[in-house]
Amino acid sequence: VQLQASGGGLVQAGGSLRLSCAASGRAFSSYNVGWFRQAPGKDREFVAAITRSGSGTYYADSVKGRFTISRDNAKSTVYLQMNSLKPEDTAVYYCAADRGTYGSSWYSYDYWGQGTQVTVSS
Repeated sequence: VQLQASGGGLVQAGGSLRLSCAASGRAFSSYNVGWFRQAPGKDREFVAAITRSGSGTYYADSVKGRFTISRDNAKSTVYLQMNSLKPEDTAVYYCAADRGTYGSSWYSYDYWGQGTQVTVSS
């Protein structure tokens, strides 16, 4: 599966953005999907994950209550709705997919998108 992340940009603190992760290839519904982010000089960080069917979701504590992950398997797309953005949310955001992995371990995901930059100004 090939992934393409989009939707990043520059937003003021308190604002919102919606990221999209579009997949090409067959059987997108057989992949769990995660969102991760990496700020300059920092390690890659887990943000959120969603199960194949969309029935299960999992969030990092730092984004819980502000971010929502969802998916539309008919469109082969996973979304990350980000509300109440903070300057510390500034990072490159990546989506990743895997048939087996569901959770926060980035090294367990086999397929990665190219990343989209999110910048939150104070």
